[in-house]
Amino acid sequence: MSEQTKVKAVEKVVVRFSGDSGDGMQLAGNIFSNISAAIGNEISTFPDYPAEIRAPQGTLGGVSGFQVHIGNGVYTPGDKADVLVAMNPAALKTNFKFLKSDGIVIFDTDSFTKKDLEKALYKTDDPFAEIGAPATTQIVPVAISSMVASALADSGMDNKSIMRCKNMFALGLICWLFDRPLEQAAHRLSNKFGKKPSILEANLKVMTAGYDYGNNIHATVSTYRIESKSQKPGIYTDINGNRATALGLIMASEKSGLPLFLGSYPITPATDILHELAKRKDLGVKVVQAEDEIAGVCTAIGASFAGNLAATSTSGPGLALKSEAIGLAVMAELPLVVIDVQRGGPSTGLPTKTEQTDLLQALYGRNGESPAVVVAAATPTDCFDMAYNAAKIALEHMTPVILLTDAFIANGSAAWRIPESDEYPNITPNFVKPEMLEEGWRPYKRDAETLVRYWAIPGTEGFMHRLGGLEKDAVTSAISTDPANHQKMVDIRKGKIDYIANCVEPLKVEGDAEADTLVIGWGGTYGHLISAVEEMNAMGKKTALAHFRYINPLPANTEEIIKRYKNVVVCELNNGQFATHLVSKIEGLQVKKFNKVQGQPFMVSEIVEYLKNL
Repeated sequence: MSEQTKVKAVEKVVVRFSGDSGDGMQLAGNIFSNISAAIGNEISTFPDYPAEIRAPQGTLGGVSGFQVHIGNGVYTPGDKADVLVAMNPAALKTNFKFLKSDGIVIFDTDSFTKKDLEKALYKTDDPFAEIGAPATTQIVPVAISSMVASALADSGMDNKSIMRCKNMFALGLICWLFDRPLEQAAHRLSNKFGKKPSILEANLKVMTAGYDYGNNIHATVSTYRIESKSQKPGIYTDINGNRATALGLIMASEKSGLPLFLGSYPITPATDILHELAKRKDLGVKVVQAEDEIAGVCTAIGASFAGNLAATSTSGPGLALKSEAIGLAVMAELPLVVIDVQRGGPSTGLPTKTEQTDLLQALYGRNGESPAVVVAAATPTDCFDMAYNAAKIALEHMTPVILLTDAFIANGSAAWRIPESDEYPNITPNFVKPEMLEEGWRPYKRDAETLVRYWAIPGTEGFMHRLGGLEKDAVTSAISTDPANHQKMVDIRKGKIDYIANCVEPLKVEGDAEADTLVIGWGGTYGHLISAVEEMNAMGKKTALAHFRYINPLPANTEEIIKRYKNVVVCELNNGQFATHLVSKIEGLQVKKFNKVQGQPFMVSEIVEYLKNL
């Protein structure tokens, strides 16, 4: 067979790295993703790591995975992998179900001893037969540990440090398999280990050894070539949702002219937002790591009163703890961005897994009539846009805004074109004006159309005032327990939120314009749903998609669009929370529901199967 015939030209391909939590699979996967994004591929990643801090080495509970989908027309990390890297038997056992039947398995033979097999609860000494590997599977045994030890024999490093470089051998081999330039990988390793030259040199040497080994075995395995399509000119990078969220807040701070303040408490999977913003003192960002969730949101409310763009980040359990303070921000009518990176629940639940189960809590999880804006990001890169939009709404409409992301898009990444500031609309807070003093200004004086109260920054001459959690008179702003006034203020606060429907982009429909079936989704399920809709249309089954990023208020054209369709299917990673919300808002609406609550994102194939059987 000639070398040319062994090269598969493909539109897209899926690679899954798997091993112990200490094997560096997340780093290898991230670098491979970055390289692919830099050379013009679309990417989508899915880090799948255990909740245990460090399970015993070689056991099933300690397996960490990282899946990346690269190519053209990529919306999801892929249902099944074309290539699986398994650093030990436990990784093979837990991840083989994610490999296509004709896929490639690259495994470290040095880690498949009898003892290793026993740790992973194999009953025989033939792991591939035991897991039912089909004859079409391309099995590539590689003595990774031995070759890494040989490559670094003269490095002076101890054996433990040498074995930490195994992931770079696997990365080099995968770079050869997919014709990725090692120069890009070397650049990213230099950024990570630049201050540790000996470790950098060792990793570079091992990565090159893996690449060279691939060249030496080329006769035994297919290689892949993925053509890149031309992209919009600009600087591209690989970015995950949490970092994009942090950068979106920074952009909003720049465009509004207000300093950014984050008051937060660390919680998986939202902590990276706190970490990222803590690095940005150079941009005037102020970060307080509070002693608990309640303190975190309360510091943010104080910063908002003082004239900052204020935010707090958390996950589901923290959102529950912040609920009373968010109600205070509703009553005081202060701008606040609350970021909830959803995870599996209830209680501590599945801290490292993804769900969409906080929606009803975000909408209604406060005492009293306490309306707040709720928005959701659709993809890792969309986290930037929706963080920006959440800040814009909060500042311009003087209200808390809850931004829902989830563990899947927060930790997953995609290729992102770094935007220019002028590509985003200005943010214009509703500040008081000096002439208002002559008109008899009070803290709850508001715009007649938008119902937004005017914002007086403390220290502004003549505008001394107090806010609080007690109900205020609509005219005098003094504390009031009058029943009619309370009804009026409840209606005003609701009307202020309802008005925002006129200020957000209308709902868009993708897919077949003549479809009878409308798939509805929200938040981080977008990639899977649009992929399923495209597959349905390719089969001649006309299907459309309406994906929501604005949930409260719903876009103004929501009812008009949904009522065009004969069949409406709401797909979400919970037991039907958005379906419940839609039905409560649109009289007479009947929907079908496709739900999944397994701590894992949808698979495109399961959505397609459900839609085909409607």
